[in-house]
Amino acid sequence: MKRLNLKALAKINLGLDVLGKRENGYHDVRMVMQSIYLYDEVRIEAVPAPGISLRTNLTFLPTDKGNIAYKAAAMLQEEFGLQEGVHITLDKHIPVAAGMAGGSSNAAAVLFGMNRLFELGLTQEELMERGTRLGADVPYCIMRGTVLAEGIGEKLTPLPAMPKCTVLIAKPSVSVSTKVVYEALDAGNIKNHPDIDGLIEGLGQKDLKKIASCMGNVLEDVTIPMHPVIEQIRQEMLEAGALGAMMSGSGPTVFGLYDDKFKAIQAQEKIRKKALARQVYITNVHSAGRDK
Repeated sequence: MKRLNLKALAKINLGLDVLGKRENGYHDVRMVMQSIYLYDEVRIEAVPAPGISLRTNLTFLPTDKGNIAYKAAAMLQEEFGLQEGVHITLDKHIPVAAGMAGGSSNAAAVLFGMNRLFELGLTQEELMERGTRLGADVPYCIMRGTVLAEGIGEKLTPLPAMPKCTVLIAKPSVSVSTKVVYEALDAGNIKNHPDIDGLIEGLGQKDLKKIASCMGNVLEDVTIPMHPVIEQIRQEMLEAGALGAMMSGSGPTVFGLYDDKFKAIQAQEKIRKKALARQVYITNVHSAGRDK
């Protein structure tokens, strides 16, 4: 039986700026995205019977077309007229509805895996084009690494790799709707825009302190008033020695960058002790170029 075991990596936003809103409701963004070594395990198996079956370790997630990974498989099955079926197993570790692109990364892994498993012959660019039909973050999750995203998030430019560092991830027990956050954002009233150009310079110079000082996320102004625990976590990380700490995406996950793993461990213990978040992980950044 043909099968593949893949790692679907989470992402954080080192910088997230919103430049304006289009007439169709989409926002023009300028973001620096970074893969981290926190991942879901995705297993894809070819089976004789046609169709798609999906199983996951989280009982509240849909296992039909309501799941973006299922949609990814269905799209390729239909386009290429695949006669064999596919069974997908998602072992989820990335926090759900957390601003870390867990679902998008699952879909990216399915596209990548089915292309290889069924020998469809699609290039990375062709996979990314199909990913755009599924969600704005899917093309990035196919590319991975350190990337500048522009337009509505679909224009991707690889950047110099992020210097090695320890990343602390904390997801409080609240869920945030990306749609609701963007709808509440008035792009015209954003006062503090992150220094995306400075961030890119820091990456080119391999200067972790400069990168951390230039980080910023305009969506914090919307999400933090809804969930003040995000700011509490951020302050705990900074007080424990993070070079920078910020909400990822539309939240509520907060991450901190550390040049000393021991300081990250101390912050992790404090956050858990104060019950600010149950899902608290220590990991590191992931450079592009490795296999899925």
